[in-house]
Formats: sequence, structure tokens, C-alpha cells
Amino acid sequence: MKIIGIICEYNPFHLGHKKQFDAIRSAFGEDCAIVCLMSGNFVQRGHPAIFPKQVRAEAAVHCGADLVLELPTIYALWSAEGFAAGGVRILSKFCDHLCFGAESGTAESLMNSAEVLLSEEFSTALQCALEKGVSFAAARQAALSAIGQDASLLESPNDILGLEYCKAIIAQKSNMKPFVIPRQGNYHAGTPDAYNPSATSLRLQLVKNQNWQSYVPTEAASVFENAPIYTLAAGERSVLARLRTMSDQDFEAIPYGSEGLWRKLMRSSRSCATLEEILTETKSKRYARSRLDRMVMCAFLGLTAKDMQTTPPYVRVLGFSETGRAVLKTARLTGDFPHIGERTGSEYEAFEQRVDDLYGLFRVDSPAPPNEKLRVFIKKATE
Repeated sequence: MKIIGIICEYNPFHLGHKKQFDAIRSAFGEDCAIVCLMSGNFVQRGHPAIFPKQVRAEAAVHCGADLVLELPTIYALWSAEGFAAGGVRILSKFCDHLCFGAESGTAESLMNSAEVLLSEEFSTALQCALEKGVSFAAARQAALSAIGQDASLLESPNDILGLEYCKAIIAQKSNMKPFVIPRQGNYHAGTPDAYNPSATSLRLQLVKNQNWQSYVPTEAASVFENAPIYTLAAGERSVLARLRTMSDQDFEAIPYGSEGLWRKLMRSSRSCATLEEILTETKSKRYARSRLDRMVMCAFLGLTAKDMQTTPPYVRVLGFSETGRAVLKTARLTGDFPHIGERTGSEYEAFEQRVDDLYGLFRVDSPAPPNEKLRVFIKKATE
């Protein structure tokens, strides 16, 4: 049985994700297992997930996932490089292939370009480009062009993330092989496409309580129908309260604050009224808005740069089928990743509980209570 991994957010699960499942089973057979490593209650763009992780995991299993694991928060809130590296590290214990979408890249072209990005020649060229004061994204493209390489794979979001997956596979000497499928549709489209809806557009539809059901599989729609919705706007005052009470030392300790960026955020937090004003005041052409969003969310959750360098001692199971139960038993566990869903009573477990408790402040209708018990969705083979 082939085991295929997907690093995902399912924010929310939609028709495009179901197409990916269908493509996997078409390529590897109906008896293959699909393992999804999904961001928990906070996602890579620095926002709370639109639905709780238990709801999103249940939808994924209903739609064909065999095992849904939680991508630890410290990986979920990293930049693309850390997000990919953390995901590859975990899925390498389970999977034969890593499946992801790309706008134009193929498995071969992405792996070849990833090799270049990991080379000493590229590292030197990148440093030269960064010294000119441009953004990291612009510097990477300039560096590739400077060493005579095609930079086109650094132009589209899924190609960029695919490159990071391939870099992680190479750097970690993972046995997983990339399985790339074409990513169709506009990743950031604000209006849903009938065949290739974007998660961005569906979040807008959900918040406005407009038609979203036709853009998600029927099995997922039944799970989402009465689920509570969570947004950054609903919890804005909670975030502002945290920013307004942070000390200079607190700001200095948060991730992504290098080159004095933490000072800019600190000054903005102490002079601006709203979160949008703070982010606008802090923004510069050198730093992407997504970096600032993640920086603010890390500050709210109490995550420091030091915390982001730690290794999670376990990974949580969010949902599984009978096939997924069998996959868990075959996991290639090693000393550096000893636990699957095992509670350890560690500081890390206390941190996870804090993160989940704070997520409740972003619920749209009213805050959710803390200490909500983790619900694991189990799908029996007879269902």
C-alpha cells in the first residue's frame, strides 16, 4: 500500500482539495492511503482558521482522507521555508510520496531548482542581492538570474511552496518523492470559481453568509453547515489588548523582528488605534505583509523566536479511518520524534493548550470557553 502525504490547511476544504484526492487515487490506486498534515487552529497567513481544527479534520476524512494529523503551531506560523521543513520532517515518518499542487512546475523542474537554491553559489548571490535593500522575494529572483538560472518558478505561490517542499526533501534526505499536480484557478481570487474555487473566496462567502455550499463537496458541506466561524476581526480587541500591554523585551523576543522590525511594530502598537492601522504603519517594501501578520499572531500567542526553534515532542491525531489506523502502526518513528498523540505533561503541551484556549476568542458569535477537549474524528470502514 502506497502512503501519500499532503501538507495542508483546508481553510476550508473545497472542491479543489477533493480533486487532489481523486488525482492521488487515480495515480496510486484506490487502496493507497492519504495522510494529511493539517495546520491547527492558526494558519500560515497569521490568522485564526475559519473553522476549528476538529471540524476541518472531520470534513477531510468524510471526503477521503485516511489520517489527519495536526501540523504543530510553531511550524504552521513559520514562513514558507519553515512551514515546508516542519511538514516534511513529520510526513517522512509515514509517507512514500508528498503530493502538492504547482502552477507550472513539475517534479523534475522543482527538484532541480531546489538543488540550485541550496547551493553555495546561490547563497552568495542571494546575500549580494539582499544587501541592496530589496525584499527577500525580489532578492531570490535576482540571485537566481545572476547565476544564470530560470527564476520563473519563484513567481507563483504554489510553485514557491513546492520549491520549499523539494528543498526540505533534499536537505533532510527524506525518502519521500514529490508527486506534483497542476494547480488551476487563482489562488487569491476573491470571487469563487465554479470548478477551481480559492479558499480565500470561500472564507469571504462564509463570513457574509452567502452561497458557499456549491463550492465544497457535499460531505464537507454537511460538516460545515452549523459549525461556528472564527475570524481575526472577531478577536481584534483581544489582540490589541496583548500588543498594548507588551514590554520592550516582549517585542524584542517575538519572531520575525530582526533588523529593527520589532521596534517599528512596538511604536505602531503604542500609537495606533486598530490592528489594520498598526500593520499599515509597520509595513515597508522590504517586508511582506504576511510576515507582519505572523509576527502579530505570534506576539498574541506568546510565541518567541526561541520557541520557534524548538522541536515538538509529539504530533496530534485529529481524525482517521480504519486505513488510517493501520498507517499509524507503520509510522517510521525515531528518537527525534518519539510520540504520536501521546500527552507528555511538558511545557509544550501547556503551550498547545494555551493556543487552543486563545483561539476561542476569535469566534464570531461569542467567545468559546477555554479548556475545550480535543475531539478526534474516527470513520469506521463500514460507514
